[in-house]
Amino acid sequence: MRVLLTTVGSRGDVEPLAGLAAGLRELGAEVRVCAPPDEEFAALMARAGVPLVPFGPHVRALLTGTPPTPEDGLRLAAELVDARFEALGAAAEGCDVLLAGGLMPVGAREIAELLGIPYVFACFDVFGLPSRRFPPGVRTDAGGPQSEDAVRELWEQDALRVNTLYREALNRRRASLGLPPVDNVRDHVFTGQPWLAADATLCPARGMTDLDVVQTGAWILPDDRPLPAGLEAFLNAGEPPVYVGLGSMAAYAPKDIARVAVEAIRAHGRRVLLGRGWAGLAPIDDADDCFVVGEVNQQALFRRVAAVVHHGGAGTTTTATGAGAPQVVIPLAADQPLWAARVAGLGSGVAHDGPTPTVDSLHAALGSVLTPATRARARKVAGTIRTDGRTVAAKLLLETAAGARRGPRSG
Repeated sequence: MRVLLTTVGSRGDVEPLAGLAAGLRELGAEVRVCAPPDEEFAALMARAGVPLVPFGPHVRALLTGTPPTPEDGLRLAAELVDARFEALGAAAEGCDVLLAGGLMPVGAREIAELLGIPYVFACFDVFGLPSRRFPPGVRTDAGGPQSEDAVRELWEQDALRVNTLYREALNRRRASLGLPPVDNVRDHVFTGQPWLAADATLCPARGMTDLDVVQTGAWILPDDRPLPAGLEAFLNAGEPPVYVGLGSMAAYAPKDIARVAVEAIRAHGRRVLLGRGWAGLAPIDDADDCFVVGEVNQQALFRRVAAVVHHGGAGTTTTATGAGAPQVVIPLAADQPLWAARVAGLGSGVAHDGPTPTVDSLHAALGSVLTPATRARARKVAGTIRTDGRTVAAKLLLETAAGARRGPRSG
């Protein structure tokens, strides 16, 4: 069985597909992944044992450079549609099923239909799916309760936004293939039954969206890499440090976040572990109570820290929760306020009020999580996090492909 997986986005959009790819390979499938050509994405796929078929621009350059203008967004959207048709058309040859996720994968469904294979859309949270409960792009602290009619109108505006970005480019491609135009691009891409690669404890789906969601659990890429010797030495040299990292959120990193974090953590008498990430976090002095790490096995690391201060991305939140680490979530953009609220609701950490911490506000947040009670609660929640999501999804995807091969039953 041959499977094509595709995504565009930051690491949080790419690593889950590496996890699923690993699960598929464990079941004997042949897997290809079509994703941006960033070096670290290729490294993720190498860990999963699958080839990366590169397409589109380098994402890190987009997220660490000057923020794109609306005109840039329109141009990039059209370029991605064309790139998908070209790259996926070649990569999908001989495949039995195509799964697409990440940034609105416009064009992927067409490739699957042209080849006569099943198409699956996957998402990593429910917050981007149409819902009567919350508007698109909602912040937990914004606007208060809204009527169902108001929420519906906002989702209709969201569909118009997606159409503005993608519809012309998509329908131009469809016309060249003799296919009729698509009116609602968003719903066409999502289908009526999207898959949700998120843990049910952290991201419950029941009643959260109007679509028929198939929730498989998070697609976690197993990581057995040893921690670097220097990091091991630092961890063993004293009490567990507090980890601070913002993942791929370079464009949204608060000013002086490294200084604010180091001073707030030191005020608690704790050591500091900075995750460099795309924001390039760096020490503020040469004191030996602070250590910087790059790409590292967070699954192992987070079990050995006093707390994790992070941006609230789906991947980091899931990893920290599964490790039983108390968390301070500083939501910076998109779905992150809702992950922060969920962590706070579970009692395994706190949600910082707003995206720009001060030394005092972060010190107070840490005071809430650096307690035996929060540590105990975080460990209890960790016991509810499933680790078999990639296997559940892999089996289901192969069953989907096998069912399409058999075709409808007669009689």
